[in-house]
Amino acid sequence: MKKLLPVLVVVVVIGGVFLAALPTILHKAGLHPEYSGPTTTLPGMRALIITTSHGVLAAPGETEGPATGVMASEFTHPYYTFLDGGMEVDIASVQGGEIPIDPQTLQYMIRSPEDDRYLDDAIAQAKVKNSIPIADVDIDQYDIVFISGGWGAAYDLAQSPMLAAKVSESYYGDKAAVIGGVCHGVLGLVTARARDGSLLIAGRRMTGVTDKQIKELGIELTPLHPEAALREAGVVYESQTAFRDFFATHVVVDDEKRFVTGQNQNSGLETSHRMMQVLAERE
Repeated sequence: MKKLLPVLVVVVVIGGVFLAALPTILHKAGLHPEYSGPTTTLPGMRALIITTSHGVLAAPGETEGPATGVMASEFTHPYYTFLDGGMEVDIASVQGGEIPIDPQTLQYMIRSPEDDRYLDDAIAQAKVKNSIPIADVDIDQYDIVFISGGWGAAYDLAQSPMLAAKVSESYYGDKAAVIGGVCHGVLGLVTARARDGSLLIAGRRMTGVTDKQIKELGIELTPLHPEAALREAGVVYESQTAFRDFFATHVVVDDEKRFVTGQNQNSGLETSHRMMQVLAERE
């Protein structure tokens, strides 16, 4: 036993060093890349972030399973990008009230600096706890409409006629809002209709989380998958790949410069900055 003790100590020390270094390792591999592109400020403008209200990861029709919801970084990254850019930022969800945040996405190894900022931000937390029901949103007041993802989004974004109507209203509104989202958030766009009854996003260049990433993560039980749903809606789908798509990232601005979409959880910072740039370029 005495001979094994030094070995156990070494194993524990090595394990501790590895755990301490894991966030850096994942970041270097591509998780939550830093944004180094141009920035802009839009004082006096308003942004709305929309999230899921669904908090259970289960097969369609089932009600029990692991806790899920919005991925933390998929609302914290745009929230602080817009806020730091001088915008007024509101948070809404499909049903309103407290937004479920996927607890796994706030774990130490994958938490982003913006997530840490949120955990110390009482104002942002109050907005998440008391989110605006999408039915009560005056969508014409917003210059940017951003839809966050996470596994919960697969259950209620595309399934909400109200959200689809709000997306269409925002598109045709006087502000001609820039509309976008990341990962599963783009499912909130797939059933929105144009004035002629066609799908609003048909024929546009867009991205969302890949079928490959979903298979690699082993979570295929959700009712909708963004790549497949976007393609079915007639989108010209784009993406980037990596040894695991969890570490890839890609952002697409459609040719009309009305929709800005990000591939996955790594794309939120760039997506939100690009949305602000599109607005700034109009001035």
